[in-house]
Amino acid sequence: MPVRKLKEYLDSQKIKYVTISHSPAYTAMEVAQSTHIPGRELAKTVMIKLDGRMAMAVLPSTRKVDLNLLRESVGAEEAMLATEAEFKSLFPDCETGAMPPFGNLYGMDVYVSPKLAEDDQIAFNAGSHTEVMKLPYTEFDRLVKPRVVRMTD
Repeated sequence: MPVRKLKEYLDSQKIKYVTISHSPAYTAMEVAQSTHIPGRELAKTVMIKLDGRMAMAVLPSTRKVDLNLLRESVGAEEAMLATEAEFKSLFPDCETGAMPPFGNLYGMDVYVSPKLAEDDQIAFNAGSHTEVMKLPYTEFDRLVKPRVVRMTD
């Protein structure tokens, strides 16, 4: 079960969370529909490379990453989407494309959209295409220490 590492981590940190099981869904909008979570409240994790270093961009599932805005916001020379081949092996415990936004568990920086940082809760894929986790945003912020930066219009 791909979500085990994340659950163990959250349990060890005494974090209260909810796990929502759903039928297989592969796009953020399908996940939002299956879980009855509004798309703007469901976080998606987009793998990016900033000056050649792998990182996570976390934004509402209804938005797209504006790479130029993200590059300017973080002060990078170059920002590009990572290919599946480049990041797949970094998440051996996750189904491809379903990695949770916990870059701290994988040794990478996390950048989060201000739109998500304003919410009380954050919901996201929990390492599989059939499970979503939901927890207080303040706890996510405390554990992951993401950098809040503009990355969408």
